[in-house]
Amino acid sequence: MPDLISLGALIVSSAATTVAGANALYLGTLALAYGGLAAGATLLSRALMPKPSVPKPEDGTYNLKQSVPPLAIVLGQVKKAGDYVFLEETNGIVYHILVHAGHRIQGYVQHYLHDEAITLDGSGVVIDPPHFYEDGTEYIFISSRVGLPIETDYSDVSAAFPSIWNTHYRGDGLASVKMHCFTPSQKDFLNVYPNQMPEHSAVIRGALLYDPRTGATAFTTNIALMRLWHLTSPYGGKLSMSDMYLPDYINAANICDENVFNRSGGVEKRFHGGMWFRANSDPIEVGRTLDQAADLVVYERADGKIGVHAGGSVSPSVVLTKTNIVSLGLNANVDPSTTVLAARGRFTDPSDLYNTNDAAIYGNPYVGEDTERTLTVDNVAVQSHNHIQRLQKLAYIRRNGARVTVTAHYDPDADVAYHRFVRVQYPPKLSDSIVEITSKVSISLRDMTVSFSGIVVPADLYEFDAATEEGVPGASVVVLPRGSVPLPVNFDVVIQTETVSGGSSAAYALATWDHFSDFLTYEFEWERTSASTGPQSVISAPKSDQVRSAYLADGVQYRFRLRAWAAGASSDWTSYELRTATADSTPPGIVTGVSATGGVGQATYNWKAPNSANYFGARLYVNTVNVFAGSTLVATEYGPPNIADSRLVTGLAAGTKYGFVEAINASGVPATAQATGSFIVT
Repeated sequence: MPDLISLGALIVSSAATTVAGANALYLGTLALAYGGLAAGATLLSRALMPKPSVPKPEDGTYNLKQSVPPLAIVLGQVKKAGDYVFLEETNGIVYHILVHAGHRIQGYVQHYLHDEAITLDGSGVVIDPPHFYEDGTEYIFISSRVGLPIETDYSDVSAAFPSIWNTHYRGDGLASVKMHCFTPSQKDFLNVYPNQMPEHSAVIRGALLYDPRTGATAFTTNIALMRLWHLTSPYGGKLSMSDMYLPDYINAANICDENVFNRSGGVEKRFHGGMWFRANSDPIEVGRTLDQAADLVVYERADGKIGVHAGGSVSPSVVLTKTNIVSLGLNANVDPSTTVLAARGRFTDPSDLYNTNDAAIYGNPYVGEDTERTLTVDNVAVQSHNHIQRLQKLAYIRRNGARVTVTAHYDPDADVAYHRFVRVQYPPKLSDSIVEITSKVSISLRDMTVSFSGIVVPADLYEFDAATEEGVPGASVVVLPRGSVPLPVNFDVVIQTETVSGGSSAAYALATWDHFSDFLTYEFEWERTSASTGPQSVISAPKSDQVRSAYLADGVQYRFRLRAWAAGASSDWTSYELRTATADSTPPGIVTGVSATGGVGQATYNWKAPNSANYFGARLYVNTVNVFAGSTLVATEYGPPNIADSRLVTGLAAGTKYGFVEAINASGVPATAQATGSFIVT
């Protein structure tokens, strides 16, 4: 048997973040040392198999379409698109079903369509932004499921596609969204869907995790609890909760929950965040991401349980003095090739739609030289600028810290193997220093010594003054609001006439507006106020600031409106303008020989039509006083010009009445009303 055997703490964080992965590497290496044990070689080969890496936030921007996508796992709060499980169209309605997580989630916080935050009413109708709710028409409906063990199917999908989808397709245990979109008219398509078919994404509050402090399972953004879940999940360490040393995780969760101040004076939690990954993502990389985000070190204890060193200051309980230390090597670490001048950071920024953003630089990358010497801390689980800056400081200190190698007498009562920090008193090299152990601790049974390597770190390693150390991040890319085609200004409508075949006149409407751009065209719409014929419209010529309608029905009131068009999209409509079509604006001559004779509830009007070519008829009025103003129209009699005419009017109330007759042309333009004088209705 070799004289030197690696025993004690199996540090999982640095080389392999899951216990299974770490044991595979450990057993594989040991097997090679003993000549190649089959089990060790198998574990080693499995550990070295490439697996998909952890997705970046940008990887969740688009909905995935493939036959069987790997399940997505969501920890904390993230923004992501989904995986299509259904996309079909019928009767102009497109149905989408997307799965966002392969497990129970707490819920959906905010839905987005093409990165536009949307508002739903109580029925799931998208009512804001307003272009998804054009003219009050409901175009998009969204409903969701949180992934309960027994879910409820989307009944409208089953009803619309009974041959390929039925009520058994519930999606048990899958957090999903169903969205169905109506197809607008060709004219309105780009107004409603300016980016074509809507791309859905959502801010999601993810998995419910076990908290050993309370014994409850609930949503959390505590990274230590995420790591505990990952080590015991099928997508990570595949361990049971009985394999875990829970007091360590309770301590780590408490440290993650500590309040810290940020540069604006606000308070946030020390190590909180969120991330998502897929079931086939490399579990070692997922674990490493969580460990780095909370500065955790996972290790195997002497009793075989899996513990964790939290990312917080501790006073070392193991002190190594000159009497304990056999040898000590010190590397001051001042070589420019191994040290850095600054640390850069990249984190997921919730204020920028959960995109990856650059943090402020910690340190100064250019000090007395032109060569940039930096390291980068890139962590998708970090969702706070203050958080990433604290990690940058830790990385900067550790990269530039002095390196030590220590060989000391083995003391089972002060076993270095299960500690992250030890105190070393070895003057003059190290008078009283804290060393963070960065290697696996080795024990020699021949010499009864223990050996390890580490970094000299300051006692205030985790102290951070946000006011002076956090810095200000660079500006994020500003998402411009959706541009719209400008509303026409000073829209006006004038009724005009022109002579048509046969010498008669016809009315049309001429619309005008202020010039805005040579690249806009305008749609002019009109319809009768009675809405009996439906709207009609015409498009203006390019660069034109006016357009005319088709011929209008004479004497009929119309309502008119205008909108601008550019690149297939339109502005809103202007307010309606009301006008009455008048083909002939010249009144006929007045009627003559006007009289009226009363009777029982009735009266007979008599008059002679004027000898006017544009005479079309006469309107008959009645009043209780001999004044035309305020009189009531009781009949209209149509007839040719230059003839004697009369009309019996019934339904009159008893009493002394006064009549009036006015001639009108075909456009309803009247001549001056003529009085009949008084008559008595009995």
